[in-house]
Amino acid sequence: MLFEGLELVSALATLAACLVSVTLLLAVSQQLWQLRWAATRDKSCKLPIPKGSMGFPLIGETGHWLLQVFSKIFSHEALESYLPKIQLVIQDTLRAWSSHPEAINVYQEAQKLTFRMAIRVLLGFSIPEEDLGHLFEVYQQFVENVFSLPVDLPFSGYRRGIQARQILQKGLEKAIREKLQCTQGKDYLDALDILIESSKEHGKEMTMQELKDGTLELIFAAYATTASASTSLIMQLLKHPAVLEKLREELRAQGILHSGGCLCEGTLCLDTLSGLHYLDCVIKEVMRLFTPISGGYRTVLQTFELDGFQIPKGWSVMYSIRDTHDTAPVFKDVNVFDPDRFSQARSEDKDGRFHYLPFGGGVRTCLGKHLAKLFLKVLAVELASTSRFELATRTFPRITLVPVLHPVDGLSVKFFGLDSNQNKILPETEAMLSATV
Repeated sequence: MLFEGLELVSALATLAACLVSVTLLLAVSQQLWQLRWAATRDKSCKLPIPKGSMGFPLIGETGHWLLQVFSKIFSHEALESYLPKIQLVIQDTLRAWSSHPEAINVYQEAQKLTFRMAIRVLLGFSIPEEDLGHLFEVYQQFVENVFSLPVDLPFSGYRRGIQARQILQKGLEKAIREKLQCTQGKDYLDALDILIESSKEHGKEMTMQELKDGTLELIFAAYATTASASTSLIMQLLKHPAVLEKLREELRAQGILHSGGCLCEGTLCLDTLSGLHYLDCVIKEVMRLFTPISGGYRTVLQTFELDGFQIPKGWSVMYSIRDTHDTAPVFKDVNVFDPDRFSQARSEDKDGRFHYLPFGGGVRTCLGKHLAKLFLKVLAVELASTSRFELATRTFPRITLVPVLHPVDGLSVKFFGLDSNQNKILPETEAMLSATV
């Protein structure tokens, strides 16, 4: 009896310790999210600090005015104007990957790609490549230390993050001033143009500091999650060649890809992409099975009851996207990569409101979700049309979920360019070695 009593006491102590740990983890996580928001903006910034979930700006946590601005930035008209620029950035990147003699680290390169997209397309900056590379390195240092404990000591992560932010903002200020002085030759309004024009329309002339903060927030929101999803997309196309081939068949059927293998120029527009139903299924399945972030925070606006538990008004709650996708009864074989589950014939995601929420849900859903999906669709089309790629390791890497979902070794892949018949263009030395005599 004594032994059983000790076992019970031990079990209760372990349970209590677990509950305390979870409580502390949630509290620390909440504070770190608040610090993340504060880290991207200067103390003098007068833009409204969001209320609701912890202030991730592109998940709808903004004041009414900023909400309107972001709605314009990600409107159908704006996305249509971004599309050709996004396609060019992706094409240039894939050519660079294919010309590299060795395998590339896909996750690392995807981060560079999404950073370049944010700088070149969303913000319209004409920064020289060398300066852009340096800015990316500084930005990585900033991101790596965003979630550091707020201990401002020499050599601390917090101090390194603050120093990186200061360097970033100097570079961004230079780019903003150059952009404001050179208004000729623009054939579209980018996100920064819309932000500036909207502020003037509402009598809110933005200071340089506010422009820098807004710019940094846009980059931050478009960076890590899109790089994660891009890497997951490439990994799944490698794992499932039948999916890639079915995607190519759809492109041929829609006249986007010639039977010989060439991508038809000038054919990509929003309406064309919307008509690619299997492509949409592929992107949805990537986002279901490999959601970049685990979940989000919300503030309870009204006391409610859930499964017999009362949740008081004012509490901060966390919802889990991954657990929702893993346990939703509408999805069959949840661990299987199966794009056809989203086909019109099956439509597994249509049987409930909140079973599928890679971008959150409700009024706080991600405002940038259409841009993210557009980027992934263009990337998939270009991968299927202009590239061949092979895993450079014997096995696929493990996946880690922190800070966003990504392969532990970055995913090592060898890319090849394609000729007009979609045959690999081998490097000259490799072609000579493989030639028959």
